[in-house]
Amino acid sequence: MSYAPSACEALPRAPEPDSTLAFLREGYLFGLNRFRRLGTDAFEARLGLRRVLYVHGAEAAAMFYAPDRFTRRGAIPPSTLTLLQDFGSVQRLDGAAHRHRKAMFMRLLDVTAATRLVLEFRDEWERRLARWTHERALVLHDEIEAILCRAACRWAGVALAEAEADARSRDFSAMIDGAGAIGARFARGMLARYRVERWIRDEIARLRARGEDDSPASRIAHHREPDGRPLDERVAAVELINLLRPTVALARWVTFAALALHQYPLLRPRLRAREPRLLLHVVQEVRRFYPFFPAVGGRVRVPFEWRGRRFEPGEWVMLDLYATDHDERLWHEPHRFDPDRFRRRTPGAFDLIPQGAGDYAHGHRCPGENPGIALLMSAVDALATRIDYDVPAQDLTYPFDRLPSLPVSRFVIARVRGRR
Repeated sequence: MSYAPSACEALPRAPEPDSTLAFLREGYLFGLNRFRRLGTDAFEARLGLRRVLYVHGAEAAAMFYAPDRFTRRGAIPPSTLTLLQDFGSVQRLDGAAHRHRKAMFMRLLDVTAATRLVLEFRDEWERRLARWTHERALVLHDEIEAILCRAACRWAGVALAEAEADARSRDFSAMIDGAGAIGARFARGMLARYRVERWIRDEIARLRARGEDDSPASRIAHHREPDGRPLDERVAAVELINLLRPTVALARWVTFAALALHQYPLLRPRLRAREPRLLLHVVQEVRRFYPFFPAVGGRVRVPFEWRGRRFEPGEWVMLDLYATDHDERLWHEPHRFDPDRFRRRTPGAFDLIPQGAGDYAHGHRCPGENPGIALLMSAVDALATRIDYDVPAQDLTYPFDRLPSLPVSRFVIARVRGRR
């Protein structure tokens, strides 16, 4: 499918006077359905009675992620903001303030740090595996969240007593699960957020009293703003949570990877044969193919023109991440799971965008994307080459109207056996 660039006057509109209910009903498919129906890659709609321009594709991603063009303030619902980023976080900053805070995260998540995080994950995997072999069945998603929570806390230098580890993991899980929800799921997420923030604020106070060391948690606790002042204690806690929670969120992609290994059984022997670069290609295809975050919003900061249309400060734009990762102009047969597509191409900065697009250092692209890929590669390798297990009958469908999505059964495995 090809889309012709549209001038301002020609931009189509969503068929509904207000698309809020349609978005809740269709979830990840909301944008795709209208891009196809309207024959466009940009349309106007109303969400929550507010006018928004909904866009997708590499060209739209380049427009959206141009440095300093958009602010994230006022661009996502406060409920989602509170559970995923919160007020005072790096994602809420703009300009020089954003670049200064982002530089801290880039240092915390460099190659050396990512390697240490992967080693912590592998150690925790081995400890957990010893227990799995004695259980008849287990819910893989819950187990992976627990592994990632423990590994992330040890790596970051956050004190986590064994007696409270599973409860902390469940709280991070509730925050992630509630971010795209209303009602009971959101309420559980907010209660979890309160507990986690109280715990992490105590950690910040402890780290500051002890003096600075080289751990990520300590470096956040002692980080100073451009004017030389330390972060407010609550903001420091927010940023430390923003280091830990996204790591736990990777469990969703690990669970989807397990689903892919189950539904495409020829992958496992290829991975066990150590086919060159296949592990990376599987991880990239999991990130492209399965639903994670549907879209990201921004408000125009400075006037600019795109396709003959002038954008004024305050205008709301939503970039559809899921639709871009399933764009027929970018991906051959995008609704088919095919890791080998990455043998034929290396993704660019604006086409594979499950965690944002553009430049890591200066833009709003997730600074933890590359460490996350390394963690996912370690997890997929462990699932495919280091254990055998049975997959009993269960509901492996994943709903597109549930944000964020996950297989309904959370992927149950049974009779786990270690391999050497």
